[in-house]
Amino acid sequence: MNSFRDLKCVPCRGDLPPMELEQARRFLAEIPGWEIIIEENIPRLQRSFKFKNFVEALTFTNKVGEIAEAERHHPMLITEWGKVTVVWWTHAIRGLHQNDFIMASKTNDLYEARQG
Repeated sequence: MNSFRDLKCVPCRGDLPPMELEQARRFLAEIPGWEIIIEENIPRLQRSFKFKNFVEALTFTNKVGEIAEAERHHPMLITEWGKVTVVWWTHAIRGLHQNDFIMASKTNDLYEARQG
C-alpha cells in the first residue's frame, strides 16, 4: 500500500534538516521505479519514464508540471524523444523531505493512469 498517494505537500522551511538517508531508503520501497541519486552532495529521487514518441513525453511533462504547481513543489524535468526523467528534492533544505516522496508517488500515478 502506498501511504503517500493521498497526502498533500506541506510548506518546508529552510531551517529543517533533510531526511536521513536510512529513512529515505525505507520510503523508497513505497514508490516503485525510483532511485536515490546524489548530485552536488544532495540526495534526490530520480526516475525515467518511457513513451512512444516526443508528443507523449511532452504531454506527461506538462501533467507533472500541473501537479507540481498545484502542490507548490517543483522537480527537475528532462524531456527527450520517448523519455522523461523526473528528479524530486527539496531545494530549501538541500535534500529529501516527505514532500518529495509524495510527489514521486503522484508522478507514478500520472504515468499509470496514462497506461490505463
